[in-house]
Amino acid sequence: MADQPQTLLEAVTYFADPDRALDFMVEMRWPRGVTCPHCNSNGVGFIRTRRIWRCKSCKKQFSAKLGTIFEDSPISLDKWLPAMWLICNAKNGISSYELGRALGVTQTTGWFMLHRIRLALQNDDFTMIDGEAEVDETFIGGKARFMHKADRERKINGTGGTGKVAVMGLLDRHGPDGHSTVRAKVVPNTRRNTVGPEVRKNVKAGATVYSDALKSYSDLDADYVHGVIDHAEKYADGHIHTNGIENFWSLLKRAIKGTYVSVEPFHLFRYLDEEVFRFNTREGTDVQRFVRAVGQVVGRRLTYDDLTGKALAV
Repeated sequence: MADQPQTLLEAVTYFADPDRALDFMVEMRWPRGVTCPHCNSNGVGFIRTRRIWRCKSCKKQFSAKLGTIFEDSPISLDKWLPAMWLICNAKNGISSYELGRALGVTQTTGWFMLHRIRLALQNDDFTMIDGEAEVDETFIGGKARFMHKADRERKINGTGGTGKVAVMGLLDRHGPDGHSTVRAKVVPNTRRNTVGPEVRKNVKAGATVYSDALKSYSDLDADYVHGVIDHAEKYADGHIHTNGIENFWSLLKRAIKGTYVSVEPFHLFRYLDEEVFRFNTREGTDVQRFVRAVGQVVGRRLTYDDLTGKALAV
């Protein structure tokens, strides 16, 4: 669209018109014309008073929200689209309280909206890294000295990452567009039989892999050109370092500690998706990030029961 908003202020003003917000969503979802999500027929009629369509083939009615992260949401697109703009372009994220105040919704609604949007930000790129890759791990969780005594005694019974969630990351140096990209995943532990398969799943054999001196990476020599940097001695030796992925960890922890404060382990992977999206699109403009995110809303749905774990209890 030629008159796409370029700033947050322009986005809020632009999408405040429900018809304009709908037109934007339609053009993003159906650039070649509206088709029925149920039967793929292009013989549809628009019911303007309700802003929905009726398929002439299967006789079913549908809206632009059907089959997207917006499905079954009473929140209108004039609030959903600015919310997506905010989370895509806020460097350190945006809290549910802040989003609720900005949009005039409750904190719980803001929280649910943010998690739905994080689903749209999820990276589905499964291409293998072929070149130079950095691998590292970190632990996410509260510091023992800030915990209540009872929680500290219950959760902490060792050192290091005890009581925290392990996260593993891989950084592709000089990716397809010339800029480094990252992929991150919550893992049960950082043992060799966990991190090794993850590296082999994401990096082509024969590529160059840089890691720290963690013994779990010692068997990578058999499949890769493996460069090891011992942080007890130095942090870089020419091209051998993990500074790129460690920079990503600092951005992730800054968002979690500074904006979200407390993240449940059950939801941590969603916050990873959010930070990975922003990191991998950092060279683009605000509108480019927004358009890319909106282009990924179809075919992804998250219900409140799925989000809160109620669906698992049934």
